[in-house]
Amino acid sequence: MSFLRRLYPFNLEQTVNLLSEFGPLITLFVVNALFGVTAGIWALIGTTILALIAMRVVLNKLPILALIAGGFTLIFSSISLVTHDPVWVQIKVTMFNAAFAAFLGFGLATKKNFFKYAFEKTFHYTQEGWNRFTMGMMILFIVLAVANEVIRLAFWHANPYTVFGHQTTGLQIWILFKVFVVMPGSGLYAFLLTRPMRKYAIPPEDVAAAEATETAIEVSMVP
Repeated sequence: MSFLRRLYPFNLEQTVNLLSEFGPLITLFVVNALFGVTAGIWALIGTTILALIAMRVVLNKLPILALIAGGFTLIFSSISLVTHDPVWVQIKVTMFNAAFAAFLGFGLATKKNFFKYAFEKTFHYTQEGWNRFTMGMMILFIVLAVANEVIRLAFWHANPYTVFGHQTTGLQIWILFKVFVVMPGSGLYAFLLTRPMRKYAIPPEDVAAAEATETAIEVSMVP
């Protein structure tokens, strides 16, 4: 593995997903600081749409997670515009994280592992490996949901707060938390979670044999 790969372990799809997740938040922070909450939410909606378009162009597909997250963002951002209350943008994050954690847990309970279904054509691991990875991600989304609510409720109103000698609002503190704590923390956690997965990797020759068998079965079923 090259030095650059060790330093930055994410592939193109993961990089686009990260930029699509946090790019709109950074835009919201900047525009909100310069032009106010309403303009910031409009910027959030616009950059979310642009992010989905970029993923479609660059990756030639819309990843399931990004599509769901984008849908949540557009719906709750619209509610925030109608109600003139940015809290819905924050609640969206809690609801998405909690809902996805529940979804992953349901998949484990019913033996329908989401990550295996989504990535088994690219990554080849044993069932135990996929289950351990999914459990780790479920824990992450639960922690993110709880942390989001803690920050949202701790800084629930727009009155100025003093942070490192600078005045800021509760919404800006929440965005800073997302960008500078959640983003690097989630990336590091996901990276560390993938390291032990190597011991669950299926050897390439076994993968090739399984694919050959699957192809033979499909051919034999053709009338």
